[in-house]
Amino acid sequence: MTQSHKIERRARADALQNRERILAVALSELTHSANVPLSTIARKAGVGQGTFYRHFPTREALVMEAYRYEMLQVAKYAEHLLETLAPDQALREWMARLAEYAINKAGLANAIREVSSAGNCAGKESYAPVISAAQSLLDANERAGTIRPGVTTDDFFLAIAGIWQINVNDEWKPRLVWLMDFVMEGLRAGAPAKPPPHKRSGPLGS
Repeated sequence: MTQSHKIERRARADALQNRERILAVALSELTHSANVPLSTIARKAGVGQGTFYRHFPTREALVMEAYRYEMLQVAKYAEHLLETLAPDQALREWMARLAEYAINKAGLANAIREVSSAGNCAGKESYAPVISAAQSLLDANERAGTIRPGVTTDDFFLAIAGIWQINVNDEWKPRLVWLMDFVMEGLRAGAPAKPPPHKRSGPLGS
């Protein structure tokens, strides 16, 4: 490898590290306040204004990238839960994660609303991984017979919309648990009996 190639690779690695630091700081700061100055984020990330704006030329670009990252983490968590828990337990735990996001990321949620209200925003595309994750959880539960058949993702998100309305105070945790349990009971109502475990057959199903 030539010296110029080594320098180029190092420059790309440095740029990626700068971007990740900016994003990490932005996630933390936007969680607390939707109006945090971009200069504050750049300073805490240890980068200059020029470096900051090369990665995120506008506030909208930074907010939407932070939101996209958060949504991907929530979606990936669903995959982990389905691999480690029974479908109904996985769904209930994932609902708790969504609620945690809604409550603990209030500043970021406000930032998203502000950016989206500006128009010409591609933010809705960031919902796709979460919607897909919800569909996977619902499908797994329907196959297992642990929820009523025919529940759509629209139904699901409408049912849990109350978590965004909870007033964060000393009593919010018991109310949130009650709401999540209430939604799960509704999803389970009318569920068929869980089918017996599938018996493994030969490679051709014989």
